[in-house]
Amino acid sequence: MTDEKRCLTLRVVVPDSMQTGADVEVRVLVDGRDILADAFAEGQGEEPEYLLASGGPLTAGRESHEVRLAEASCTEGCCGALYVTIQLNGDYVVWDEWRNPNQEVDLPAFRFEARQYRREIERATADRSWEWPARTVARLLERDLRERSDRLARWECELGAVSAWPWEPNLVNVFLFHPGRSAVRDNHPWLQFRMILAVSSDDPANQVERLAEQLVEADPRQAAEVCGGSRESARHLGYPWSERRRA
Repeated sequence: MTDEKRCLTLRVVVPDSMQTGADVEVRVLVDGRDILADAFAEGQGEEPEYLLASGGPLTAGRESHEVRLAEASCTEGCCGALYVTIQLNGDYVVWDEWRNPNQEVDLPAFRFEARQYRREIERATADRSWEWPARTVARLLERDLRERSDRLARWECELGAVSAWPWEPNLVNVFLFHPGRSAVRDNHPWLQFRMILAVSSDDPANQVERLAEQLVEADPRQAAEVCGGSRESARHLGYPWSERRRA
């Protein structure tokens, strides 16, 4: 491993709204060099909601851990992903043991001064200037609904995710599992529901309060569409099934 100290920069990139399927990603730059561009062309970097979560996976500790920085557009199982192992070693953070399940990765170990590394993680995590209103609402709404999990549970629903995509700039998508994720794990009948919510330019916090109440006060399945599961599960649970699923 080289003794040369490197400088880490994390850049959030929002694609053009006309690029259907292209989501927001975190690009990793080392001394200004885009590591993903050099080592992984099969897909995008991970979303900021994952990589830049407070206390998230890029946080370095004395115990090493592996982090996925990018995944192939078609899925990791098809065309791979890019992983790195991160560890705090004294006054430095080391990125090493690069891995792609599908092929070798030609990247060296990088060593970052711990204070600079921590400042960059904190800066990138706090910077929300890239968000548009719907993405802000989605982030806050997901946090709110996870705090109300017991109220969703009374409708036999469990929150999957809340998403807002660049190609649908004024919409938020809420995904729910019925009766819950455990049914998926236990190979019991299950369905996934999708609810599409319109977002305005009004204050995001006010919109979140209204939408969260709307979602938990009445059975959300009645205002949603089935978007995942199987025909057999739909029959068993008493819901209509259509072969035409929305993307």
